[in-house]
Amino acid sequence: MFNLVLFEPEIPPNTGNIIRLCANTGSKLHLVKPLGFLLEDKQLKRAGLDYHEYANLEVYENWIACKAALADKRMFAITTKGGGSYCKIKFQKDDVFIFGPETRGLPEEIRNEFSRDHLLRLPMLPQSRSLNLSNSAAVLLYEAWRQIDFEGGV
Repeated sequence: MFNLVLFEPEIPPNTGNIIRLCANTGSKLHLVKPLGFLLEDKQLKRAGLDYHEYANLEVYENWIACKAALADKRMFAITTKGGGSYCKIKFQKDDVFIFGPETRGLPEEIRNEFSRDHLLRLPMLPQSRSLNLSNSAAVLLYEAWRQIDFEGGV
């Protein structure tokens, strides 16, 4: 299925919500350290409810290790600095969606690793700065899954 990467996530409930999202869509979640919390965090577990046992989760020491593990897959960076529309991409199984930390987004050095058409942005009103991380992940993941006819879903 799809792969969601959280680069240095900071807020436990967001990651908990995304654990639940990944468990319910069959997607794999990749977390890149440093994390802003412990995986045993009470807020993380509460937001993920009892879905932690159903989630496919991998933790990496750094971006280089994560990127190497996913090197054979097509990657998209999701960023407010992106210009490409997620609605114009024809997503494929195993695609990778990379999200940055809640308070600062993906660093420029990581964004620079992607071609312009792989830097995607979710539309917002002009005066808006950003969307919540778990909401953004859900919007993007469900669009990608919709494009492959919700394969494996009921």
